[in-house]
Amino acid sequence: MTSPEQDLPALEARVIALVAQIPPGRVVTYGQLATLAGQPGAARQVGYVMNGLLEGLDLPWQRVINAQGKVSTDKLGFGDIQRGLLAAEGVVFDAAGRCDLGQYQWWPDDAPGQERLL
Repeated sequence: MTSPEQDLPALEARVIALVAQIPPGRVVTYGQLATLAGQPGAARQVGYVMNGLLEGLDLPWQRVINAQGKVSTDKLGFGDIQRGLLAAEGVVFDAAGRCDLGQYQWWPDDAPGQERLL
């Protein structure tokens, strides 16, 4: 059996491919990315991948948020930047800093069942 750390390079490649597909004005959650990448329950590992992507790759990283519909980058010091980028794409946040996942969450066309897995 392999550990999540051993699967990280394969997960990273799948996450990068998925993030590249997220259209403007739409969002996905860390857990959703993990599920779509074939590793349900690996939201934390997706977070590690995303943290590593913030520099060096031209991907729409801002479109990945947490299951509460909030950005998780405040503790890294650029939550306002992420919210601003999303707002510029038309994503609306309420006073609590949440966006409506029912409205903005994106699922690839080939996602099985496209269930609302947060």
